[in-house]
Amino acid sequence: MFMKKFLNLMKKLFLIFNLFICVSFPQKFFFSESIGNFENASSFYISSDGFIYITDKGKDEVVQLDTLGNLLENVGGFGWNQSQFDEPVDVFADPLSVYITDKNNHRIQRFDRKLNFISQLYSRENENLNERFGYPNGCVVSNQGDLYVLDSENSRVIKFNLFGNYQLHFGGIDAGEFSLQSPKAISISSNGIVFVADNKILFAFDQFGNGLIKLKFDEEINSIEIIFDRMILTTKDKIFLADTYQEKIEFRKLELVSETHFKIVSALLFNEKIYVLTPTNILVFSPVTE
Repeated sequence: MFMKKFLNLMKKLFLIFNLFICVSFPQKFFFSESIGNFENASSFYISSDGFIYITDKGKDEVVQLDTLGNLLENVGGFGWNQSQFDEPVDVFADPLSVYITDKNNHRIQRFDRKLNFISQLYSRENENLNERFGYPNGCVVSNQGDLYVLDSENSRVIKFNLFGNYQLHFGGIDAGEFSLQSPKAISISSNGIVFVADNKILFAFDQFGNGLIKLKFDEEINSIEIIFDRMILTTKDKIFLADTYQEKIEFRKLELVSETHFKIVSALLFNEKIYVLTPTNILVFSPVTE
């Protein structure tokens, strides 16, 4: 009973801190270079040691680059065996592993940092309905090793522990005002706050699945990515930056200066540069120095 009251109090405090979310003056970044060559890139992530991993659903493969754009490794091809994919839509990397969301195969494939296959998580035919997921749109791993899968078939998030055992699910039809409708993207902060993009709404949940905040944007959210507690959120043609470690999350609109028009698939902030994924390459933007 005490723990329940404590969690409710923490939830209220989090809501108070985060209701004051605003957009400040834009910060400018200028185009500096383009790296990579993809057929139809769907997501990317940069590991803490500087390797870039890209899912290319046009080729059903995953590519590893360094920050100079040099091709290091690639794995994939259409199929359902290990190291093959049927529409890889998301990638998440920690210092030891790379997690690929293999959407139409209803699984998460885990690789080492050099893209050697380690294991997979598939639960669509399990007896326990609570742990089944289908057509996943993404996954993230917490600092404790917990795996959160964005289950688009059932519009919810499912949490598995380090060993792949089911823990809980949240955001489903029984979640009230925090029920997800068409969840598209998922990300996690270092303190275990899980963020989910659902149409024009950004949801935040704690590690126990309790809903914390809902923030509505003017446009549908394309992607959300967090590296070193710096969140980049994108819409069709806008990019926003926020620091997730602060009590008050303040989104800053970023202005990217380029001579050519480009389609935003996703974006990341790494070493104070903005990396923008388009369907065919990665555009790198550097900040304006006064």
